[in-house]
Amino acid sequence: MRVFVTVGAAFALGLGVWGCSGSGYSNGSNSGSPTAPSASGAVTVNIVGINGALSFSPNPATLPSGQMIVWHNVDAVTHHVVLNDGSLDTGNLDPGTYSQPMALSAAGGPYHCSIHPVMIGSVNQTTVTP
Repeated sequence: MRVFVTVGAAFALGLGVWGCSGSGYSNGSNSGSPTAPSASGAVTVNIVGINGALSFSPNPATLPSGQMIVWHNVDAVTHHVVLNDGSLDTGNLDPGTYSQPMALSAAGGPYHCSIHPVMIGSVNQTTVTP
């Protein structure tokens, strides 16, 4: 009987460690970079935590037409930013990493973290060129 309890406890501990080792939503790809991107004048949006509309700073972000945008994960967990219309996808961003500089299509719009859907934000493009 002790063997079954010991094996069961070891299995439960192993599952707990495995479950805490990642988001569980990862597709195995990480497109983040540990260094700031070189796109001059890119607007940077910081991912600050899992806190609804306060998860991103600035929120909303204002982006002059034609200017690039970069997300920087300053949180302690992995995030994955996508525009709600599917036109932009950062891939997984580990803590401390930056997305690649990205151009928005149309007028921008709402976005969220696909790992933590409660995290929401928006990007508004202006007609002023950078």
